[in-house]
Amino acid sequence: MIDRLTKPTRLIHIMLKKQAFATQASKKKLSEVGKYMELPYAEHGKVVVRFPPEASGYLHVGHAKAALLNQYYQKYYDGKLILRIDDTNPAKENVHFEQVIKEDLTLLQIEPDKYTHSSDYFDLMLELCEKLLRDGRAFVDDINTDTMSRERNDGIDSRNRNNSPTTNLNLWNEMISGTSKGQECCVRIKIDMKHRNSVMRDPIIYRSKIEEHARTGNKYKVYPTYDFACPIIDSIEGVTHALRSLEYKDWRDQYYFICDTLGLRKPHVWEFSRLNMSNTVMSKRKLSLLVEKGFVDGWDDPRMPTVRGVFRRGMRVEGLRRFIMEQGGSRAIATLQWEKLWRFNKKVIDPLAPRYTALECSTTNTNDGKLVPVKIRQNFPEETRTIKLNDKNPDPHSRELWFGQNLVIEQIDAGQIKEGDTLTLMNWGNLKIVEINKHDNRVLEIIADLDLENKEFKRTMKVTWLCDSSSASNIPVKTLHYDHIITKEILTKDDNWLDFVNRNSVVSKNLIGEVALSKVKKGEIIQLLRKGNFICDQAMSPKSPLILIEIPSG
Repeated sequence: MIDRLTKPTRLIHIMLKKQAFATQASKKKLSEVGKYMELPYAEHGKVVVRFPPEASGYLHVGHAKAALLNQYYQKYYDGKLILRIDDTNPAKENVHFEQVIKEDLTLLQIEPDKYTHSSDYFDLMLELCEKLLRDGRAFVDDINTDTMSRERNDGIDSRNRNNSPTTNLNLWNEMISGTSKGQECCVRIKIDMKHRNSVMRDPIIYRSKIEEHARTGNKYKVYPTYDFACPIIDSIEGVTHALRSLEYKDWRDQYYFICDTLGLRKPHVWEFSRLNMSNTVMSKRKLSLLVEKGFVDGWDDPRMPTVRGVFRRGMRVEGLRRFIMEQGGSRAIATLQWEKLWRFNKKVIDPLAPRYTALECSTTNTNDGKLVPVKIRQNFPEETRTIKLNDKNPDPHSRELWFGQNLVIEQIDAGQIKEGDTLTLMNWGNLKIVEINKHDNRVLEIIADLDLENKEFKRTMKVTWLCDSSSASNIPVKTLHYDHIITKEILTKDDNWLDFVNRNSVVSKNLIGEVALSKVKKGEIIQLLRKGNFICDQAMSPKSPLILIEIPSG
């Protein structure tokens, strides 16, 4: 039976609803796009892949690439996708993060066919480890970490490597019981301490952990390593192709060795390039520090490379999927620019985003100097007209826009206008400039005549505007503009990364917007004419302006 994922939170529901329009832009079949490679020995209808995240943090875009690659092959081969929570380390796992992972996958529109935990197989793996000890294929070691690291580096056998199975089983029982002696020990599988691949030099397969486990409580005092558990569970669960990033390439030999030693079917291991992004960090430890030190406002901060962070900033799953498809099955290791990712996203959202007008001002007062009044001399009654939300979008929805004799435009536009110019008011028509009143090189007022009969728009300056009257009920708008959280494009291993944290990575601006913006809901993507695309972070309320986050255009 297929396990059901838990229901997503209200925020996830909102964002999913607003993603619907983005997927309309992609109609091609999976097999017709991207540069994905065929999986070796793959049979249609029989491919089983898995996504095995550790429940110790939020998913970031690197995890998203792995998850979406697995989803691609799940659909391409009409196969199965297993979501397996790796809970082999009770010191790190957290039930909260398990729920977070499920919600992040829901955001990514990924639907696993089966949901499992590594802990489902703890008893079996205990038996397999004991068999290895009994057969002399593994040993219990009590040397300290530094000594083990040095010996593995130098290819020196541990002093305990040739202990008898009886001695090893006695120490194994100490480990299982959680005694003080047992807590000093680990189990290592015997491979070859002279192996050219250091991963094969008698790696640890079991270690002592006395922390309470989120699912099994205090039942166990020993836990398998991920490297031991992964090939065993992959084989048992029927995984046909284990997709891993290239950083685990050296572990392939160990993966196959464990399968062979235990007499298990070997899945095909297939590596792909890890997704490295510029101007950021990806490790959970560093991301946690950004949150703990207050450099960002949480794991869903728009500056974070987490799935929640980029989606809160306006990423849509189709944009992320196209970006990953463009890389396809490439194994080239490279650091990619955020701008490239956002360009893919723009192609998805731009044709469908509804258009609105908002003008920047120092405060929400229209008479603060950043906005310039425009007086139309003709007698033109205030009225509303129905305007289509987006001329590029076949969606028939529209908005009401106010028109009248008294308008406002931005000072930056007014400063470029000369008397006698003809300019085009967007969503209206042409305007002939009659008089410009200035003081200290700042425009104070513009007098103009409507020139709606003039249909020459190619050579005219395009200007956004708002009707300036109490009837128009323009609303306060706040926009947030985020920069990279790390100022250096590519950090080196010698860099103290905290020295490159951008402490001034967000700028806020105050605007006034047309009244139709009051209907924009949280999670909705819109375009402010001549300003770019934005996502609503907070809908307007009696006590708060409409808060929009700028979506990078690339």
